[in-house]
Amino acid sequence: MTEKTDPSPILIISELVKSFSNQRVLDGINLEVYPGEIMVIMGGSGCGKSTLLRHIIGSIAPDSGSIKLFGQEMTTLDDKALNAIRKRFGILFQSGALFNSLTIGDNIALILKEHTNLDATTIEIMVKIKLELVNLREHADKMPAMISGGMKKRAGLARAIALDPKILFYDEPSAGLDPVTSAQIDQLIIDLTKKLHVTSVVVTHEMDSAFTIADRMCMLDKGKVLKVGTRQEFEWLRDSDPADCPSEQDRLIRQFLRGDAEGPITERKLTSDYEEDLLMASLKHEK
Repeated sequence: MTEKTDPSPILIISELVKSFSNQRVLDGINLEVYPGEIMVIMGGSGCGKSTLLRHIIGSIAPDSGSIKLFGQEMTTLDDKALNAIRKRFGILFQSGALFNSLTIGDNIALILKEHTNLDATTIEIMVKIKLELVNLREHADKMPAMISGGMKKRAGLARAIALDPKILFYDEPSAGLDPVTSAQIDQLIIDLTKKLHVTSVVVTHEMDSAFTIADRMCMLDKGKVLKVGTRQEFEWLRDSDPADCPSEQDRLIRQFLRGDAEGPITERKLTSDYEEDLLMASLKHEK
């Protein structure tokens, strides 16, 4: 794993809050990410991790709070400044998000044509280099419909690194992949982080993947940060005896990391469903 090379964070999130209708999805998020590390953001469905990622890349504006990327306040940038800063990071979406009407090579070339002044020969060379980094150079002329899900993820990653970003964001990179392909994507994330000297922020709920790639981990629950720590700290919680986890927070994290059927998460859900059922019954008879 990589080590921090600079004491100053490349990404600083402070007291981030976002609500949709009456539901608070992000509730005072604080997180720092350092250059050269792999930060894994994890949590159950609906915990706010994907919403957090969308805020970081500027797709959503928060209700309050701060997001500083490369020292710039993302929440106050206009469209022109936001587009400029987006050239400095890459994103791998869940589906790969390739243009189906273009070949794999042309998908990467499009980014270079739109955002650089490189000539056609240089762009062709750059495309080959990026595809070689993800082991897809020989598939450059294929259409997205002709390749597997794992290959689409790798092609999406080649496009994400087309402009030599300083930070890469991954949205559920292992989603929908078989275990072997998932392991290959994990190794690719580690290799690219080292070879390209980039920072990686990975949103996932796949624990095997998280513990393979992470330098540090951030656990979200109900829009709040439960814990930020090293991979080793989370491994200790995962492997610890229940008696060594006196707080409900530690027991909740332990259950999630282990995927146990019983624990605070299950109990909370059962209680919540029961209370909601009683409330609906009461409202029904009031009518």
